[in-house]
Amino acid sequence: MDKTIKSASTSAEEIIEWGKQHDIETCFDRALKMKPCPIGESGACCKVCHMGPCRFTGKNAEEEARGVCGATLGTVAARNMVRMIAAGTAAHSDHARDMALTLLAVANGEAKDFKITDVKKLYRVAGILGIEFEGRPVNDVARDVATTFVEDFGRQKGEINYTKRAPQKTQERWRKWNIVPRGIDREVVEAMHRTNIGVDHEPDHLLTHGLRVALADGWGGCMISTDISDILFGTPSPIKAEASFGIFKEDEVNLIVHGHEPTLAEVIVDTVNEPEMIEYAKSKGAKGINLGGMCCTANEILMRHGIPTAGGFTNQELGIMTGLIDAMTVDVQCIMPAIGELSKKFHTKVITTSEKAKMQGAVHIEYDEHRAKEVAREIIKTACDNFPNRKAEGSHITLKSTLIGGFSEEYIAYMQGGKWRASFRPLNDAIMAGRIRGVVGLAGCDNPRVASTGIHKYLATELIKNDVLIVSTGCGSAACATAGYMTPEMALENAGPGLREVCEAIGIPPILHLGACVDNSRILTIATAMAAEGGLSDEIAGMPAVGIAPEWMSEKAIAIGCYFAASGVPVIFGGESPVGASKEVTKIMTEVWFERFMGALHFEPDPEKMLQMCLDYIDKARENLKLRKYEPGKFGAERVLMDMAARREIKNTAHAGVGGINESQG
Repeated sequence: MDKTIKSASTSAEEIIEWGKQHDIETCFDRALKMKPCPIGESGACCKVCHMGPCRFTGKNAEEEARGVCGATLGTVAARNMVRMIAAGTAAHSDHARDMALTLLAVANGEAKDFKITDVKKLYRVAGILGIEFEGRPVNDVARDVATTFVEDFGRQKGEINYTKRAPQKTQERWRKWNIVPRGIDREVVEAMHRTNIGVDHEPDHLLTHGLRVALADGWGGCMISTDISDILFGTPSPIKAEASFGIFKEDEVNLIVHGHEPTLAEVIVDTVNEPEMIEYAKSKGAKGINLGGMCCTANEILMRHGIPTAGGFTNQELGIMTGLIDAMTVDVQCIMPAIGELSKKFHTKVITTSEKAKMQGAVHIEYDEHRAKEVAREIIKTACDNFPNRKAEGSHITLKSTLIGGFSEEYIAYMQGGKWRASFRPLNDAIMAGRIRGVVGLAGCDNPRVASTGIHKYLATELIKNDVLIVSTGCGSAACATAGYMTPEMALENAGPGLREVCEAIGIPPILHLGACVDNSRILTIATAMAAEGGLSDEIAGMPAVGIAPEWMSEKAIAIGCYFAASGVPVIFGGESPVGASKEVTKIMTEVWFERFMGALHFEPDPEKMLQMCLDYIDKARENLKLRKYEPGKFGAERVLMDMAARREIKNTAHAGVGGINESQG
């Protein structure tokens, strides 16, 4: 990969170069100036008390160095990792708490600008939670669902509700190692307590609790948020949209929603085309209002409405530098404070909307779910009022790509069997036959310390070439979308013969856009459905599946990676390890976790090695499951789907005839 470029996107690189010519600094420039602290980067610095910070340096630091309190490098590195997990879990789960409270307000008639859009999904969730729904008013069911979710945050004993959704064997692994979350907030608070000065010092013990915190994120906060978004705004199904900086329009008001929480963005979608708003825009000299998105808020409204996206994390400054954004609303998470100052060099108004997050240089219009449309109209009018202030200066970009997004567990099951026979059997069969080698979740942030989005694109290209189906979320999806990788035509041009055949038969792209970063929970429910379908593994662990976050930067990504590892999925992160200074901690996260959960967490800066590690994991899983050895273009005969009892019988039988069936059907 070319290390001289700052972004693998030609449009982004063009804007960066324009900025350089105009002395405008971006995250890419700051990444070059601000080198990582080599001690902190590898997890060898402790600053949890005022006796420090303590630095662990030298060749024998792991064996000989001690902090002022006597803490070892392993203890310090484990503490640092657990604190990252806790912070990431807190971010996702605070988002989920707001969603649960919004659902409760809707059920109580207190948030009149929202409604229950997907009643079927509400009833499905109620059934999972053990809530009676037949014959009851919809809002009564919604109230009980919301109340049950809210209780999951403050529960002190027992287990959070959604762990029961996992395969039984997966749950048994969790209980064996005592990592089933009791309550979401409890696990985060306990993590902060354990990592305080003078509490938990044993690295394995610390990291085991870290997995419990992570599970509270994946099978708690993330999953709760995804389901409530579906209930309130609709469960996604495939929809066509556009991506990259070319989505901005020269003659219309450009309003961009940026961040992670979908509620205000959904109301803006509902409000922006009101005749009153259109006329207001025209009164300011614009032909209309063009709504677009950035980061995960973009993914939320793209998945449900086809609203175009300007890209992921590293594109937010570059979007302003086009000179075409009249207003950018932001809520929480992954918002660069630099955009407030940058906006002063253009005409863009940055509008903060969350009571939790303000920034210098921004206008604050606080969102209130009880008067959501009133707030939305104020934001839209603010953007329109700013349209006449637009300057000619800016790097105007016209290039954009088409994408197909909007895949959910429900739709993936539907597309394989229709309304009455929805299932995951065709996908399982394709994996068993070798048409699909395995599945990779390609997710995580994009990062200015590498050729941003470039590793995503490299891995996406190579994986589908090797017949690996990709499911993607968050900025990983944005990277693939802006590159034009999310159309069915992409499969015809670039995918391996087996994957191409499957994509053609079903009519899907080889990379399935599942939504925002909280929607990584969809990957968990998809894997659970595949396990329930039979023929592969009877748990998530052991499947030919890998998670990759090649350009991660956020603590949320660490939490996500750890809940996948605890659920039985090997995970590969790009870049240097934040705990690489400790061989002990590294061994726990790679070898010990794999022994216990069949999941692991690796850090690897070399994209080619990441690819090979991923394919090795997939091929080893196929071998362990006694599946046909993957050979490009060579597929087994159609198989008979077997339950796991039949598979175990085949595995344990030495009879030659049965062995023959094992080769062709197993």
